[in-house]
Amino acid sequence: MHKPLQERVALVTGASRGAGRGIAIELGAAGATVYCTGRTSGRHRSEYNRPETIEETAELVTAAGGHGVPVRVDHSDVDAVGSLFEQIKAESGRLDILVNDIWGGDPFLGSFSTPFWEQDLSTGIQVLHNAVDTHIITSWFAAPVMVRQGSGLIVEMTDGEPENYHDHLFYDLPKKSAMRLAVSYATELGPHGIVGVALSPGWLRSEAMLEGHGVTEDNWQDWYWNHQDEHPAEWLASETPRYTGRAVVALATEREADRWNGKSVKTAQLAGEYGFTDVNGTTPGHGIYNWNYLTTTTPQRADYRGS
Repeated sequence: MHKPLQERVALVTGASRGAGRGIAIELGAAGATVYCTGRTSGRHRSEYNRPETIEETAELVTAAGGHGVPVRVDHSDVDAVGSLFEQIKAESGRLDILVNDIWGGDPFLGSFSTPFWEQDLSTGIQVLHNAVDTHIITSWFAAPVMVRQGSGLIVEMTDGEPENYHDHLFYDLPKKSAMRLAVSYATELGPHGIVGVALSPGWLRSEAMLEGHGVTEDNWQDWYWNHQDEHPAEWLASETPRYTGRAVVALATEREADRWNGKSVKTAQLAGEYGFTDVNGTTPGHGIYNWNYLTTTTPQRADYRGS
């Protein structure tokens, strides 16, 4: 099987679960060596207190056809990030793809309906530290490696559109900061052959999301059909983390990737551009799996059966 990223080296931060895990697996399926970092390992858990680990992600990367390397790293610790890059340079000699998926905000965020001045200030600042400082620290170490080799892709994981405000300051600012970082990379690193892109998934069926809705990836649609009178049909347009992973692979294998430099894009947009599908063969964001379609029509179960 052709593996377009066979000789490439990637670092996916926040790879323990969610989008980070999905991206790491798809990069592995394309043949890449993937360093999978996060704070949750088999011996340590973050404040999320979830069971998914970086070791599991690395195993999934290897099973998919790549080479997964788990490294427990707190990306707010400058020395720890420096040690990570020394390891990458010693073992692999290069870095072709960096995915900044560090978030760590969920345990600290207050209600989205509560204005920022009524939120706890210290926890709001902690969210900014987790989701912005960590990205800058990691990119600071990655940039010289990519500049020396004259190529690279940095993907900033975000949420929403640049022009829209997202809920409250302590959520919106980190997400918009990721978009602005992509502009920074395009401006400062673009002349060195490096591409920076901000990527936003759709409604993600992460491990926590599935658990919270009482379903698994095998029966995820049942939640909607059992609650359709009280919950939005957009659930039928949700997507797996690997859909976003395929978006990253598309960017990493694009010969003219600089046309995306500095832009904020969505997984569904790239799916339309490159023709990839989710793991179940659907295209969330398109056709009957489009949010606009689902909010203007009455979904029929037969149309979604088996997908």
